[in-house]
Amino acid sequence: MGQTPPAGASSAAEPGVVAVEPAAARKRTPETSADACRPDRVSLRGGWGRTRFIVELADSDASRAQGLMNRTRMERTHGMLFVYPRPQRAAFWMRNTLIPLDMIFADAQGVVTRVHSNANPLDETVIDGGRGVQYVLEINGGLARRYGIAPGTQLRHPAIGPEPAWPCR
Repeated sequence: MGQTPPAGASSAAEPGVVAVEPAAARKRTPETSADACRPDRVSLRGGWGRTRFIVELADSDASRAQGLMNRTRMERTHGMLFVYPRPQRAAFWMRNTLIPLDMIFADAQGVVTRVHSNANPLDETVIDGGRGVQYVLEINGGLARRYGIAPGTQLRHPAIGPEPAWPCR
């Protein structure tokens, strides 16, 4: 906590968790315009359907460094969205993170470029998200596979811009 990760890694506690209720994806609950783009929600869509998570934002150096460290649980429909000011190389680790997470890396348009499934709690091995990453969504481990979230999936959130693949309306 508060320590700098190894070279090439982001802040020590960047792993976060977001959960999605599988029934929500199957039901494909229609979103009202009020639901479509709220700061505390992120929506995802792909060939598998749609789902959304209630998220905490990690959009400052301090909040990105804290991430989801030291949490013993996270609701299935919750997660954390890491927002960087510009695209960059992203690397995470699980120091002080007590729950398994899926890490969903996305570019400046909110398009998923890489998914790391079931990151192990407390593991300090660097998880490479690749280059050109501006957003990272952390959800409970195993949910990305359950939903079919994969490269090409689109994220929608008010922080994604200026030319998001799936714009807020």
